Amino acid sequence: MKRILRAVLVVVVLLGVISVAATYVGYSRVNERFKGYPDTETFIEIPSGAGPAAIGQRLVDAGVVRDPVTFRAAVWLSGRARDLKAGEYQFDRPLSAFEVVDKLARGDVYKRLITFREGLTIAEMAATYEESKLGTRADFVAAARDASPIRDLDPEAKDLEGYLFPETYTLRRDTPARALVEQMAALFEKTMTPAMRESAKAHGLTLREAVTLASLVEKETAVPEERPLVAAVYLNRKNIGMAMQADPTVIFALQRSGQYTGNLRRDDLQFDSPYNTYRYPGLPPGPIAAPGRAALEAAVAPAKVDYLYFVSKNDGSHVFARTLDEHNRNVYQWQIQYFRRKKTGGSP
Repeated sequence: MKRILRAVLVVVVLLGVISVAATYVGYSRVNERFKGYPDTETFIEIPSGAGPAAIGQRLVDAGVVRDPVTFRAAVWLSGRARDLKAGEYQFDRPLSAFEVVDKLARGDVYKRLITFREGLTIAEMAATYEESKLGTRADFVAAARDASPIRDLDPEAKDLEGYLFPETYTLRRDTPARALVEQMAALFEKTMTPAMRESAKAHGLTLREAVTLASLVEKETAVPEERPLVAAVYLNRKNIGMAMQADPTVIFALQRSGQYTGNLRRDDLQFDSPYNTYRYPGLPPGPIAAPGRAALEAAVAPAKVDYLYFVSKNDGSHVFARTLDEHNRNVYQWQIQYFRRKKTGGSP
């Protein structure tokens, strides 16, 4: 009997030792960092609804974890089997199975950010797109030439100039230009609320005219309190049939024809284009840039002032005038005298 008890005790001890050893090996294995892919980085797509076994196999096939058993052990020991999230993941260094599970449980999916600032044209946005290494300029321009995403809002639109909302966008690594452009147009539509459209209509503006006016505001000033004033100037001019005479429209016309050199010359004001508001009355035929939210709001809710003129004070702000005489005095003070003093070395 004693021999049997002794044998049982030995077996229990051995099983205990084996269990401890297995636990030690298991913990060691799931905490051991591993990198089995040859490149500096690899990307793995975890589909929605995939279970731990399927996820583990993808990770093993990609060389992110050593084997399925190690991954399943890490999932079991962490208790996070139900937390693993779908998405595209980037792996660029050795990780333990525990760390991989934690990454997936946190949903640390790979994202690319691209920011389009206010006041950019389609061509300038395309350059930003290419510089961000998301695709080519040609792809972005081609996608932006399709006006179908805003057809219900603006049946006259021939492209998406002015309708690609400036914002920071979070993209998957393989997002095509068309998908990004559609996302930008959708955000514009969301931003230009029904209430704003009604306000534009109350001021005698179609949606296209409101966006065009907003694009002028965006290009003319970055001073928040000036935006409603600039909008009022152009709307007042429109209402009395006065020429807009907006320099940014001439620049846009020159850019479209590939003739803009970076400086606007007096002769350029005679450039023949329907976008040249020195030669053609009223607003230009469409937006000349992508207005931001503040510019759109200013265009549909301009200040209640009777200003018809404004001139730069050379510090980013402007001075406004009601009459031509007043405007000429402002031009003399803030342009002619300013640059004379600057040229002679005096205080501006």
